[in-house]
Amino acid sequence: MTCKERILSNDYADTLVYILLPEEYNYDLPIDYCYHHLANEWGILYVDRNNAQYNRAGQFAYSVLPKCYGLMECKAAQDRNLNTLSLAASGILSVQGEPLNLTGKNVTIGFIDTGIRYQDNVFRDFAGKSRIAGIWDQTIQTGTPPEGFHYGTEYTNKMINEALASDNPLSVVPSTDANGHGSVMASLAAGSSIENGSFIGAAPDSQIVVVKLKEAKPYLREYYKIPPGVPCYSETDILQAIQYLQKYVLILTKPLVIFLGIGTSFGDHTGSGMLGSYINYISMQKSRVIVTAGGNEGNASHHFFGKLNESQPYQDVELRVGENEKGFIMDLWGNVPYFYNAVIRTPGGETARWNNPRSYIPQEFTFVYERTRVIVEYQLVESLSGAEVIRFRFSDPSQGVWSIRIISEGNTIGGQFDIWLPITEFLSSDTYFLEPSPYTTITEPGYVDTAVTVAAYQTNNNSIAASSGRGFARNNAIVPEIAAPGVQVSTPYGDRSGTSVAAAITAGGCAQLMEWAVVNNNDILVNSVNIKNYLIRGATRDGYLEYPNREWGYGRLNVAGVFEFLAGIGRGM
Repeated sequence: MTCKERILSNDYADTLVYILLPEEYNYDLPIDYCYHHLANEWGILYVDRNNAQYNRAGQFAYSVLPKCYGLMECKAAQDRNLNTLSLAASGILSVQGEPLNLTGKNVTIGFIDTGIRYQDNVFRDFAGKSRIAGIWDQTIQTGTPPEGFHYGTEYTNKMINEALASDNPLSVVPSTDANGHGSVMASLAAGSSIENGSFIGAAPDSQIVVVKLKEAKPYLREYYKIPPGVPCYSETDILQAIQYLQKYVLILTKPLVIFLGIGTSFGDHTGSGMLGSYINYISMQKSRVIVTAGGNEGNASHHFFGKLNESQPYQDVELRVGENEKGFIMDLWGNVPYFYNAVIRTPGGETARWNNPRSYIPQEFTFVYERTRVIVEYQLVESLSGAEVIRFRFSDPSQGVWSIRIISEGNTIGGQFDIWLPITEFLSSDTYFLEPSPYTTITEPGYVDTAVTVAAYQTNNNSIAASSGRGFARNNAIVPEIAAPGVQVSTPYGDRSGTSVAAAITAGGCAQLMEWAVVNNNDILVNSVNIKNYLIRGATRDGYLEYPNREWGYGRLNVAGVFEFLAGIGRGM
């Protein structure tokens, strides 16, 4: 079986590994595998799921299991009312004109998303040629993959222009965007001026490179209890998408902005994990910046925060499960030196006690009068974060209010703990905590230190979007950094909302700053952290708020404000 076949087969598990297997590796592992190297000692191992040794090693190990990511756009009315108000509010429109003329020239913006509708005028130049330098469609297996990768098909600018010149473009380049999310985000960040200037993207002269993510494998969707028809993307494919963009731009030798409009509630909410580590690795290189959406979980009631002490060594967590909920995962994270037990109580009053086994072996609980099955998976010391993690996997949960009593036991009593449900799209029904905390609801990878993480606000009254994820991180790191327009924002595909919308606008603004800094030789060593700090310096802040704060970060996006700040320094302020 070829590496491509293993990568695509549901019989092979996607596994994140921290080992380096060089090409000259001259002896066999005791399992059937395919290995893809990312960087340093980070890699992806595709392993036969039926292999006994894999199954033994695969007893719940949080860091090796790839997470599932969903799209960070809110569902809303999609009226089409083309305008540039969001760009004006963000200080982007003014720096497109004289004297700065920053439009993303010689900067590449990479989109890791649902694809792109390359035929649309918003992605063409004035001569009608495509502004898309390349597309890696991970879902099409009939063409040639990019060099260094084993699956999908790569389409070049030449191939795309040949398709545009034909009567049936999709017969030449069959890649498209059936979902529409990727095309919306690309238009906001990098769209050309259309309809006599009624719409324009933030960086209309930037070069576009697209990765269309393939859907996660069925076994992974089943493990995470993802409802049918909901887009879900594996961390392994996202990692390779970032690697592709990095390699692509090394050939072009251009600054790179990477846009990630995807997110998940899984993870320790401090940015650890392979995706977080790899983003940090790429972001610290010069002329690179990664922009992430903060997520739309701010008002979803999917986060619970608990605090225990010796006088109150337990806390009851009440969880309402909606009708026809098929199943879900719930993660509890706690810090050393504390550890916890749990008593699960069904809506019908049956109880099951999970006694902390300090073992990787999952434990399964069933009930006499309930059809529900609960599997508890556990790591006392999660290998990357060092924290304790307890995962509850509910199958066919009964409708009603469940109670999970979290008990601090052992030599040291107390501690704080957080519990997260999946993002809204990954739940089958209206399932939520009865006493939630709206804070620490940014989605991963928004907690990564070097990324620019964006919240969403409404421009007509400068209020934070109710759904926008809120900080800070579980370790109190400051996120989000910035807020951008993300409510009923005008796009060629209708008005759209969500933090992915806000992040796309911000990505275009970052391309403007990259043009000024790198292309125009004002700060050629700039990286993601530097760009983040430029944005913070220029942000618009209201006098009645304290910054940084959990909703707004350091304020509202204002690219023009960056240059006003720099000009003020030049005048001695």
